[in-house]
Amino acid sequence: MHSKVAIIGSGPAGHTAAIYAARANLEPTMYEGMLAGGIAAGGQLTTTTDVENFPGFPEGISGIEITDKFRAQSERFGTKILTETVEKVELNTTPFKIWREYSNEYDTADTIIISTGATAKRLHIKGEDFYWQKGMSACAVCDGAAPIFRNKPLIVVGGGDSACEEANFLTKYASKVYLLVRRDVLRASNIMQQRVFNNPKIEILWNTQAIEVQGNGKLMTSVILQTKTTNPTDNSVTTSETSLEASGFFYAIGHTPNTQFLQSQLPLDESGYIVVTPGSSRTNIPGVFAAGDVQDKTYRQAITAAGSGCMAALDAEKYLESLHDQASSL
Repeated sequence: MHSKVAIIGSGPAGHTAAIYAARANLEPTMYEGMLAGGIAAGGQLTTTTDVENFPGFPEGISGIEITDKFRAQSERFGTKILTETVEKVELNTTPFKIWREYSNEYDTADTIIISTGATAKRLHIKGEDFYWQKGMSACAVCDGAAPIFRNKPLIVVGGGDSACEEANFLTKYASKVYLLVRRDVLRASNIMQQRVFNNPKIEILWNTQAIEVQGNGKLMTSVILQTKTTNPTDNSVTTSETSLEASGFFYAIGHTPNTQFLQSQLPLDESGYIVVTPGSSRTNIPGVFAAGDVQDKTYRQAITAAGSGCMAALDAEKYLESLHDQASSL
């Protein structure tokens, strides 16, 4: 199968790119993934309960419902959607080659838009699988304003800038925020540390990690913590366990960009995100574009991902027009 535009990934970036490309009569093909990165087609939004900050939905909308709408709109304009995961690509020849998982044959494409996103890191402690999205989340900005978290004690896990930023953000809604730090120091920048230290609603629990989430069967209600204490006399370490009441638990320990299938064919930054030309979606390979969280470690929001998907489709359309012009001049 050959496509003018192949889109790998199916979150807001991928579907926005598909809608724009399809409306431009580029007949895009989307490889939406089959539990790629351990997440359902649609990306991280499918793990979110209520989406209240995406324009056009004043009453809010569930993550799964909005991704279903993205998909329906892509299909309406003619996008061919394959519920398959891309195993590898070959970008050193044109047309580009795309291998689907468990297939020995490859598809080809004149352009590729990579929108495979990034997966939030989790610790998978006891009770997490049951209470995920029942009080547990990996995006405070996405979920923190939900009614179940308002005026309740909340927990943030992490010691870097993201953890400090999310802890401060949650104080707008929480009665108190506990920041769990596995070590006795923060890794965050000095300015972010000071914001945490100066916020009276944040309490840092040093040398502490969560080992179990508990609840009432519907929502989480508490977390079992394990704390290590060092005796200053002989430097011996003792471990104790306590239960802490909390209605929310937020991971802020980083994300892993879903770029393994690229096999180092594109330049990545120090955190593993695809490098694009500033102000565009272009990679260092002509005809290959990146959109959404796979190239964005700063904002990581559905709306910014959608915007970059639009950029990628327009960049791909312009690239294809340039190929046509070159062929016409020969």
